[in-house]
Amino acid sequence: MKKIIAILAIALFIVSCGGGKKGEITLPSSTGNTNRILVVMKGTDWIGKPGDEIRRVFGEHQVGLPQPETLLSVSQIDPSGFGSFVKNNKAVLLFQKADTADISVIKNKYAAPQVIVVATAKNEEEMINLIQTRGKEIIQIFKDEDIKAIQNIFHKERIDHTQLATVKNLGIDITIPKRYRLVQDTLNNFLWMRQRLQSGIARGDGTNNILIYSVPLTNEDSIVDNITKVRDSIGEKFIPGSKEGMYMITEKAYAPFTYETQIDNKKAYETRGKWEVKNDFMAGPFLNYTVVDKKNNRLVIFEGFTFAPAVNKRDFVFELEAIGKSLKIKE
Repeated sequence: MKKIIAILAIALFIVSCGGGKKGEITLPSSTGNTNRILVVMKGTDWIGKPGDEIRRVFGEHQVGLPQPETLLSVSQIDPSGFGSFVKNNKAVLLFQKADTADISVIKNKYAAPQVIVVATAKNEEEMINLIQTRGKEIIQIFKDEDIKAIQNIFHKERIDHTQLATVKNLGIDITIPKRYRLVQDTLNNFLWMRQRLQSGIARGDGTNNILIYSVPLTNEDSIVDNITKVRDSIGEKFIPGSKEGMYMITEKAYAPFTYETQIDNKKAYETRGKWEVKNDFMAGPFLNYTVVDKKNNRLVIFEGFTFAPAVNKRDFVFELEAIGKSLKIKE
């Protein structure tokens, strides 16, 4: 009888781990927050030059934020402690000794979603060189996986954007979570949605905001030069302050940074900077994606901006980045 009970218990355990298909095992949910990675390396390396190089490369500040915030938050554990539930961390940078200096990527090994970047080197000198030469590539791997994870979550709780006139008129698809509420949706093809932010923010008056609109494509060579002008004209027309004569503009004292990128496999420009309200004291970071839609002779623009007094804003802007990168133009 005891043997039968033991067999049944094992069978139930196997069934409970099944993923719905024969032979599949459901992995536990990964742990860890967005933009945070666990570095697995020897303590002597962490307090030495390799650790210094990781802190330098990964400690670079995110562009466009009012206060200094690093691209990624990093913690470290010795390989001897990398076991049990620690292995379920969603983002792991694992250093190992090998004859060849290289990096490789393993996904969903111990938990899901999970990405493990394995960095191999023969000695300390090679390890430092690897961090210097491929550090930004490693950062991008973790960032891209975080974007995908956030987008997957948002897709499960997305609003029915077919009810939004601007989204329908512009012929686009975008994943916006239901916690965003409509502020304005005009026949002029301008959409404004807002999410209230609560945690750690005084008076609970923080917000994450989404703007979607389109302008004609007149001269492709002048797109970058006009990004600030376009957003300032939109701010004056649609984003008022608390009193007459107040409206959102690009902060005068801080020049935005613009990079060429791709959205929906189309040429686009990513701009990060700070916004402020003219003649007022409100301000914060913004993220703008200007997508070149040559087929329809227009620029489709997604913008996210954050108002979150007295708290860090990196992760709020990262959420806006995930939403913006989900934009697709229907053919």
